[in-house]
Amino acid sequence: MSEALRAALRRGWCPGALRPMATGDGLLVRLHPPGGRLNLADLRLVARLARETGNGLVDLTGRGNLQIRGVGAASHGDLVAGLIEGGLVDADEDVGPYRLTLVSPLAGRDPTDLADAGALAAGIEALRRSVPGLPAKTGIVVDGGGCLSLDDVPADLRIRAVAPDGVLIGLAGDRWFGPLALGAVPGVVGPLLSGLATLHRARPEHVRRMRDVPEQDIATLFASHGVQPTRAPPARPGPLQAGSFREAGETTAILFGAPFGRCTASQIGSLADIAQAAGAADIRLSPWRGLAMTGLAATEAVVARIAALGFITAPGDPRLAVRACPGAPACSRGETAAQEDAVRFAAAAARRLAGGMTLHVSGCAKGCAQPGIADVTLVGHDGAYHIVLDGTAGDLPFARRTAVDLASDLACEGDFRRHLQGVSSS
Repeated sequence: MSEALRAALRRGWCPGALRPMATGDGLLVRLHPPGGRLNLADLRLVARLARETGNGLVDLTGRGNLQIRGVGAASHGDLVAGLIEGGLVDADEDVGPYRLTLVSPLAGRDPTDLADAGALAAGIEALRRSVPGLPAKTGIVVDGGGCLSLDDVPADLRIRAVAPDGVLIGLAGDRWFGPLALGAVPGVVGPLLSGLATLHRARPEHVRRMRDVPEQDIATLFASHGVQPTRAPPARPGPLQAGSFREAGETTAILFGAPFGRCTASQIGSLADIAQAAGAADIRLSPWRGLAMTGLAATEAVVARIAALGFITAPGDPRLAVRACPGAPACSRGETAAQEDAVRFAAAAARRLAGGMTLHVSGCAKGCAQPGIADVTLVGHDGAYHIVLDGTAGDLPFARRTAVDLASDLACEGDFRRHLQGVSSS
């Protein structure tokens, strides 16, 4: 992809409630619930406002946020007023980052965690308004170190617990520093963010993420706090994105996904009814475009009701391994119906996805659904797809195929790459 095209596709900002983004199906309003948590009143409010002011579609994002789609210019004011009255949006909401941290949907409830990531994240969030000028997409993963790994979630900084009172801090390029006591984390992260903000204000087009900060500046800052480079913590298997998890206190949480992050106002409202009947503690957003229902005494009947709504409750469902953006016509940039095609691709590639293949379906070269590398990336272009192997949506394509042909390709027997080489040369 040329630098000119990259610049054209780059937004440089993130939508919020007061500052929505125009898309193919109207205005997109993004909500950033603190800690990624919602109570029953929050769920019902989102469902009602999505019906009354939008087109009834709700997205779950990879940053643990909610998006209300299809909002009209005339109804945007009513939506904002309802969100402010319900406490889901601050009346003085700025231009981002709206929330810095991302934690496990079971933070504070996972008995395998070494530290309470939610509490640590709250301390970091308190720094946000005191560091003006941060790039809007700045993100920090705070990982309690338990079984629900966040290793696959993109971030500028990673804070991972390795002991009840000790963490490591990781940056791009697999650079790690530590160990650091929990109480010392804000004192180190604050200057890191301030340094990023200062450089971004001076060179906004060149410094957008923490990886753009010179390595020597970062090493010097850590050294000034007596923190040295260290080995990366052991990698952990990818987390189960759906299933039941035992919580501390003998209750159970259910993790479940929305197909490609898309659900409806009706589903959200019905989910609140299920949670109320089951006596759930709360609903939490996951970084895998899904949700968690926590604090349950029993789960079998609850899982069945959630599945009946159309959510993904089976951990082996192939759709969980596919990242897909809304595509056309919901997105004005989309050149293919990415989500509709992704349903077909997931079914065709089920065997390969079960074996660990990652698949990204993007309606255009922007690649919103997955900024990182996937084994196979399909990029919408003029009604068909460019195929990128082991890359991102902006990388050089390997071949071009229609959606119908791709479904057949993904279902083929034998070596998928060799098969593609054959069809691309024919």
